Amino acid sequence: MPDRQRTDDTNEAVSGSEGAAPDAEAEAARRRRRAQFLRELHEAKELRNRVQPRRARAERMRQAMRMRTFRW
Repeated sequence: MPDRQRTDDTNEAVSGSEGAAPDAEAEAARRRRRAQFLRELHEAKELRNRVQPRRARAERMRQAMRMRTFRW
């Protein structure tokens, strides 16, 4: 598993005196971190579903019930 380092967005704040490029770079870095997080989250959910099929089925049923009762 690759090494993961948690970065804090507050440390990468850009002051108003700098140009728009560093701000765009910070936004791109945030998007990359978010995409990686979502990939890992999806992978973890798939693993949990394979390891605990009964619990996964119950969760699917609860989600289906939520979607049936949700009002658009």
